[in-house]
Amino acid sequence: MNTVELVQDTIISADYCMISYIDTQGYPVTKAMLSPRIIEDKGIFWFSTNTSSNKIKCFRQNDKASLYFVNRKGFVGVSLIGNAFIIEDIAMKYSIWREGDEMYYKKGVTDEDYSVLKFVSHSGRLYANVHSIDFSPKIIKGMK
Repeated sequence: MNTVELVQDTIISADYCMISYIDTQGYPVTKAMLSPRIIEDKGIFWFSTNTSSNKIKCFRQNDKASLYFVNRKGFVGVSLIGNAFIIEDIAMKYSIWREGDEMYYKKGVTDEDYSVLKFVSHSGRLYANVHSIDFSPKIIKGMK
């Protein structure tokens, strides 16, 4: 596979990804997130998350973030650096809502603990075949 295929395959096949942010004391924190609900061209990712989560509190103060996707079988990793934004738009909340989300958000789409997180990539790095390759997130193809 070429770089574009490896990046795309690693992102799409991941059941979850890791998100990193800077906490209120200036330290990096990494947490697992369910796979993005929507991936747009050029490395824009949309996630559902809890408004009450520590990462939302931290992103309100510092939007710098990174995502990491891994394919354990091939030991391939995709790292993306960018910015995370909390989206309050109700139409976007409806667009990423999935059946079963009420398990996390008891009041449904209008639950005050339901937030949308938008991650916009500005650089990427692929690790595969014992080599690292920098790439532009512009190569990422969208999917819903």
